[in-house]
Amino acid sequence: MSKLLIPIDFSEYSENAIRYACQIATANGQSIDLVHVFSWHSNSYLNNQEEATLNDPRVPEAEEQMERTINWLSQEFPGISTQALFRNGNLYEEIKSLTNQTPYDAVVMGTDGASGLEALFIGSNTYDTILNTTTPVLAVPKSSQKFDKKHVGLLCNFKEAELSALEQARPLLNDDYHLILIHVNLNDRAINELDDEFKRWIERIETEIGLSDISYVIKPQTLFAHQKESLPDAITAALIDEHVDFLVITKSRKNIFRKLIQPNVVKKLAFSMRIPTFFARVLIKK
Repeated sequence: MSKLLIPIDFSEYSENAIRYACQIATANGQSIDLVHVFSWHSNSYLNNQEEATLNDPRVPEAEEQMERTINWLSQEFPGISTQALFRNGNLYEEIKSLTNQTPYDAVVMGTDGASGLEALFIGSNTYDTILNTTTPVLAVPKSSQKFDKKHVGLLCNFKEAELSALEQARPLLNDDYHLILIHVNLNDRAINELDDEFKRWIERIETEIGLSDISYVIKPQTLFAHQKESLPDAITAALIDEHVDFLVITKSRKNIFRKLIQPNVVKKLAFSMRIPTFFARVLIKK
């Protein structure tokens, strides 16, 4: 049985991520693992379980909150199988350990819709999870409460990793959606040249991935006061213009993701990207 892993801290952001993930699981039959990581100080959860004299009040409080979470989840989504997990230590390391043990379809993480991706990248643990995990990460802003996949965007630079990203997203999205390939024309390539490349690329997606409802958009960098708009602004404009509901990003070292994680770019992008974003895992060639 396929699974989704949701790290939770019992905040409104993680609660929203749970509800969003449950909509995906309802549509696709996944079970859900909820993991709470104790990171206040070393071995707080382990010590509480092994040493009766060490009664950290935060441990039973977290266990009660987890029980309440599973109770409302089972009432709202009765068909979903749920498991509660507790770990102690660094969030990124514990997620890495869990995903190494279990082939999850994705790690689903909540973030503040007001600050978008900035909330993800400020915390080094979450940043490391997205950048280095071998499991795809789905970041869900608080403002995204309904799982919608009518229009799925893929940042496109004609790289092999993009085909892999679509395959990785299939357990969440299936094949019944309109795929929009979004290319920011950073190098001012000729449009007819890009059109020809898109035609070849779409043929590969149709043949190798099995999708058929595909369109593309070539976004130039608009000039403002004789300066080109930033990459994040260009992406955001394309997402708005195309009414994208769900975004897929690859993490190939040579693609657009590396530009997005530069601090000066992320801060600008953070306040405008407010849609669920699927970060595909990096595939290591042997």
